[in-house]
Amino acid sequence: MEFLRDADIDAAPLEAKRVAILGYGNQGRAQALNLHDSGVDVVVGLRGGSGSAFEAESAGLTTALVEEAVRSADVVMMLAPDEIHAALYREIEPNLREGTALGFSHGLSIRFGFVEPRADLDVFLVAPKGPGTALRSLYRQGKGMIALWAVQQDATGHAREIALAYGKAIGCARAGLIASSFAEEAEADLFNEQAVVWGGVPELLIAGFETLVEAGFSPDVALLECVGELKLIADLIDERGIAGMKEAISNTAELGSVVGGKRIVDEGVRQRMRTILEDVRAGRFAEELREEEASGYPRLERARADARETLLEQTWRRLKDFEQ
Repeated sequence: MEFLRDADIDAAPLEAKRVAILGYGNQGRAQALNLHDSGVDVVVGLRGGSGSAFEAESAGLTTALVEEAVRSADVVMMLAPDEIHAALYREIEPNLREGTALGFSHGLSIRFGFVEPRADLDVFLVAPKGPGTALRSLYRQGKGMIALWAVQQDATGHAREIALAYGKAIGCARAGLIASSFAEEAEADLFNEQAVVWGGVPELLIAGFETLVEAGFSPDVALLECVGELKLIADLIDERGIAGMKEAISNTAELGSVVGGKRIVDEGVRQRMRTILEDVRAGRFAEELREEEASGYPRLERARADARETLLEQTWRRLKDFEQ
């Protein structure tokens, strides 16, 4: 495994180059600000009348219409939502100069064919392993967020240097850059989102809460026990690893983890995880994402509305109000 840090990377490949950030959401905002603070010439490409223009300009960033930003740039970062990358690329391709570096922070669009870049473009990946808010916060503290990097297409012979310099400029090389591929990053990330952190863990918390409530426990107690301690365990794992986390908790809690953990995550769960990974690799989830965007996100809208009305969410809001 190639693991690179700040001292291993030359910042020069980005000097005298302009970077256009397309998308001013969670990652776009953080990366644009980190680049700016690292001395990189950065422009945020926005639609006419975008509400993000005032926010970006108030933060000291230069903005331009998307086509103008792309036309002026040596590096173009695709940080808009994955599902609109195909349409966005078709829009910007006529304005991409020969030899431009086209960058991504998620491998999905290249891995599953949403975007098929021209042969004269460099195509690279720098994927911070965390949300943009944390990327920005860590940068301002003089720290960094670990990231994966990859080169899919090296038209100019300098794609690697551009990718690494970009990772350095957004602060990720302070923590470390790990060599990967678009396919590996996309498949592992989509699997994690569905089976573990964003899919599996929240559903486990909800199931635990509902089990206690159904058994007659008060919602407040159920929430504190099943949801409230999540940050504690996450912080301990971050500081000590999973083995160290278990050594830091009480003997009662540690024995409970030994007795109960594998009764919950049994071979049936592992097999369903394998099925999720198979669906990801086969492109079935990517197709669902395309269809969801094309139909106006009905599943996401229903899921968001339903989640806000659950007893768990009502209990959480009540306890938060009480804390304040």
